[in-house]
Amino acid sequence: MALKLFIIATVVLAGAVTVASCPPTDREALLAFSCDPETRRVADINLRGESEDPIFERAGRTGYMTGTISPAICKLRRLSSIIIADWKGISGEIPTCITSLPFLRILDLIGNKLSGPIPAGIGRLQRLTVLNVADNLISATIPSSLTRISTLTHLDLRNNRISGELPRDFGRLGMLSRALLSRNQFSGTIPSSISNIYRLADLDLSLNRFSGQIPASLGKMAVLSTLNLDGNLISGQIPITLINSAVSILNLSRNALDGEIPDAFGQGSYFTSLDLSYNKLRGPIPKSMAGAAYIGHLDLSHNHLCGRIPGGSPFDHLEASSFVYNDCLCGKPLRAC
Repeated sequence: MALKLFIIATVVLAGAVTVASCPPTDREALLAFSCDPETRRVADINLRGESEDPIFERAGRTGYMTGTISPAICKLRRLSSIIIADWKGISGEIPTCITSLPFLRILDLIGNKLSGPIPAGIGRLQRLTVLNVADNLISATIPSSLTRISTLTHLDLRNNRISGELPRDFGRLGMLSRALLSRNQFSGTIPSSISNIYRLADLDLSLNRFSGQIPASLGKMAVLSTLNLDGNLISGQIPITLINSAVSILNLSRNALDGEIPDAFGQGSYFTSLDLSYNKLRGPIPKSMAGAAYIGHLDLSHNHLCGRIPGGSPFDHLEASSFVYNDCLCGKPLRAC
């Protein structure tokens, strides 16, 4: 494994000049164990800095590598996956020629120091299922061509410097199951077309600069189970559709939501975590919340709520921290009314 990792890393990161200078026997050896036995072409590049490989485990550390991704990688026309992940020191831009690899299904570059934009022609990759460039220094905006990748199932852009608005036609990504876009500089409103992605189970738009209202249609998505919108500039009221929906983890904290919490909880309301803290919500805690099928973690702190905290489940197992810093809440676990 160590020899293979070293040789392939030299090819990918140092470029074609290094390969050309290798003795013919070395080049033949590289081809012998890196080519697909049927197509006789290089099909996969898998280089992970953080892994369960015994080499790293025995050393008690993870991998670290510097350098850039050479455009020579694009000469490997039969590549179906490029995984150069968690090396922490790989820098430079993503080669634009990557968009010309017709068989590419997985592009995983998480955990490096890559900068510059996502290649504008990314939409040419019509077989791509995974695009992961999280934990880098990627900037600019999401290319408009991205929404043409009808095969995309996993999109992870977390912790970068990507700005601008989400494409209005984001909902064209009909096969998407996870869209993780937190810790960027996105702005504008949340596209209502997202609700057209019927397979979407995990949507994370937290810690950005999104504004406007939450589209009510998000609460009508059949399999959306995790919705994280915390740490934005979202205003307006909480859509009643989110209260009785498939969403079980709902984080709307640290926004500018106002109005009352919808009094619409019922047996269809199942929340392992419901966080509405640090908003401008007012009025009483809805009594129907006691009729929810389940509420595990609940945080209503730092709002303008007022009135008696209802008794029974889920309130009987919650601590005062779930209710503090409101205008005039009272009753257990706070002071008596």
